[in-house]
Amino acid sequence: MPSVSVITVPLAAHRQVSPRLSLLTLDIRNEPLAFEAGQAVLLAPHGHTPRRPYSIASSPAHAAATGGLDVLIAAGDHGLPWATPGALVDVEGPVGTFRVPATAADAHVLFVAGGTGIAPIHAMLDQLIRRPPAVRPSLLYSARTSNEFAFLDDLHRWERSGQLELHLTVTRQQADWQGRRGRIGREHFEAVLHDAASTICVVCGPPALVEDASATLGALGVSADAIHRERWGTPRASR
Repeated sequence: MPSVSVITVPLAAHRQVSPRLSLLTLDIRNEPLAFEAGQAVLLAPHGHTPRRPYSIASSPAHAAATGGLDVLIAAGDHGLPWATPGALVDVEGPVGTFRVPATAADAHVLFVAGGTGIAPIHAMLDQLIRRPPAVRPSLLYSARTSNEFAFLDDLHRWERSGQLELHLTVTRQQADWQGRRGRIGREHFEAVLHDAASTICVVCGPPALVEDASATLGALGVSADAIHRERWGTPRASR
């Protein structure tokens, strides 16, 4: 298990990836950080507290190859006046026990994400897709509108290459949206859950989504031990 430490690194980039989401890339080339996909770090401008928790959106392999550590932040989350390229950021971590299940290589894996819950799941997907033997996970991903999905370039690239079964749903009315609609519920799971008895489910998002999804998956025959959950909404509560 990697130990928790504090490093100070420059912010390499700050990109707005949707109207409500920003992607921060931290330059860790001179301060390598050992972590596992699904874990989080606590961030603050250098010398400031408290540090706030954010899931890491990049896999360890991606971070090692690029020297960048990505975190996804809600655009209105506490404001980001300090997040300018070159600014120094204190990074504490890694923290948390949310990670790719050890048995993921031996079963089908269904990932379920809502909102910024896609961040750790994006890291997990990248790790699984890179790791032999090849697996083809499924992703059921919910956002309010289609322009609020993050990492669509990666998700569609994995889908086109046959490495990912992708299912997107929007929860608000949108005339030009041709995909699934509505909050994630039983009918969504019935469409994507191929074999409940041999499926591992990894769920991350707002507490209501996580609780409802877990209950529905259980009712459809997924074992409680096969449902791995991470809730957003209370600081550090699910870390």
